Amino acid sequence: MTTPTAPKTAWIISPGQVGMKAQCRGIAEALGLAFEFKDVAFRPPYSWLPEVALVHGDPLAMLTAESPNLSAPWPDVAITLGSRCAPIGVAMKRRSGGKVFALHVQRPAVPVAWLDAVVAPAHDEVVGANVIETQVALHHVTPAKLAAAAEIWAPKLGGLKRPLIAVILGGSNGWRRFQMTEAAVERLASGLKTLAASGCGLAITPSRRTDPPAREKLVKTVRDLGGYAWDGEGDNPYLGLLAVADGIVVTEDSVSMTSEALSTGKPVFVAALEGRSGRIAAFQAGLQAKGFTRPFEGRFEHWTYAPPDDTARAARLLQQKFGWG
Repeated sequence: MTTPTAPKTAWIISPGQVGMKAQCRGIAEALGLAFEFKDVAFRPPYSWLPEVALVHGDPLAMLTAESPNLSAPWPDVAITLGSRCAPIGVAMKRRSGGKVFALHVQRPAVPVAWLDAVVAPAHDEVVGANVIETQVALHHVTPAKLAAAAEIWAPKLGGLKRPLIAVILGGSNGWRRFQMTEAAVERLASGLKTLAASGCGLAITPSRRTDPPAREKLVKTVRDLGGYAWDGEGDNPYLGLLAVADGIVVTEDSVSMTSEALSTGKPVFVAALEGRSGRIAAFQAGLQAKGFTRPFEGRFEHWTYAPPDDTARAARLLQQKFGWG
């Protein structure tokens, strides 16, 4: 039996959100692929219609003029994320005569059998012979990257109190999902003040999704408490905070940030926002039930767990399943 040649190149195709790209980057790096990001957008009316519209047409013809050209020469793998992007991987596979391996991350908007492989977290409830299920989201945070970040950031944060708590802010992610309301921000700020009063040091970094009023309020709170707050200038301290902190507070809206925080093996506290997302709520509830995370209630506790290693595991299973030597 001839062993299939291991793939070498990939296009990462998504709507371009940072969290999405980080997940795809994680599996691409774990597979040792040279990759390019291809951020796409669909033109009207397809951008307004349910995903089923993409199944019955030509996905590549539905992209905006500003989207990158997706044509030969093809990569070995199309890694797609975002349910509407799954048909793009299928279309590339068909146009290339089967040369392109269609790998989708999370729940696709097409039957899983149309794709070569799907890697999806358990809360997505995706079933199929070609599905690899994970506990947490794929990501690109590795022990080596954390160690490198610690060398840079440990001296910069060395003057802060211990235990040092990193505060990782997400933000509102749609009117039907989580909202970083004024009440939620006040609740988080109050919890941080309680932490500081107990002797903890604080370091905070917002994300692109953090609402400006929330960012200003929480950054000021941390600075007033003698902590470190990133102002958006210079290098992003995100990996450094994960690496140096003794515990991590992350807002509940982000599956990616929670998953990346868990890669450290440190206590991870989840700060509640307003609203609800069924899928994300199921993800967070599952992690708490398994003892990975705890709700943020303004106090520091220490516990241990084996960090989920789903990205490396998914890469190994893909290599084994498809005989990539």
